[in-house]
Amino acid sequence: MIPAVFEYFAPQSVKEAIGLLEKHGDDAKVLAGGHSLLPIMKLRLAQPKVIVDIGRISGLDGIKAEGQKIAIGALTTHDAVEHNTLLMEKCPLLSEAAAVIGDMQVRNRGTIGGAAAHADPAADYPAALLALDAEIVATGPQGSRTIPAGAFFVDMLTTSLKPNELITALHVPALARGTGSAYQKHPHPASGYAVVGVAAVVTVSGGKCQRAAIGITGVAGKAYRATAVEKALAGQALDEATVAKAAAHAADGVEPQGDLYASGQFRAHLASVYTKRAVLLAASRAK
Repeated sequence: MIPAVFEYFAPQSVKEAIGLLEKHGDDAKVLAGGHSLLPIMKLRLAQPKVIVDIGRISGLDGIKAEGQKIAIGALTTHDAVEHNTLLMEKCPLLSEAAAVIGDMQVRNRGTIGGAAAHADPAADYPAALLALDAEIVATGPQGSRTIPAGAFFVDMLTTSLKPNELITALHVPALARGTGSAYQKHPHPASGYAVVGVAAVVTVSGGKCQRAAIGITGVAGKAYRATAVEKALAGQALDEATVAKAAAHAADGVEPQGDLYASGQFRAHLASVYTKRAVLLAASRAK
């Protein structure tokens, strides 16, 4: 299908882009890589009157160390996240998640900021961002504010971004020694989206789990932290039986979504299976 008629702007600065968002309010949508927005515009599930294309704004991409954190520009592509040597060494979970997003074309054009802002409940990044306790930097007319990932993803396709704000950067931690991570995913055979995706960050000391953070995508209306699993793992030896018992709680407290490919019950089962795999892999990497 052909999108509805819209007015197009290509601002050259963050300030100019925010001015356009302020002026047009809910009539405006931000375009970054376009792999989230354009398909739903073609289906006319979204019919914005104004498109603000931020792809020409310089300085909104790139990855660099900032103390114990790593700053990632909002326009950084999935391919850059996958292959960046700093992330691969200090925060490999994000690179691992980026590597299984869509296909090569999507990874070369789609951006981490655009994916986060779209908040698709089956996207890969949200699980990783939640498990990493990442921070999203939103810039608006009053300046910038930092939003914890746990407060950023509100509901299906809904975030805590204001209509006149842009994501300008994301901050993730550099993982310390003794901490391992893993992302395990059951992809939909047609779309590549996560039927279930599990991101695990596990800190091991003395053979026992000191801390576990589990982010899950694809199961519910939004990505979430599997806190019941995290609590069950704390202080425990990470053998297969113990991890399996904890992983059985992967869908606790959420309402699993069903569709023609996978029922809610099947998604809950997959959440348990992939949580076990992710935790065991992360624990092995922590050593």
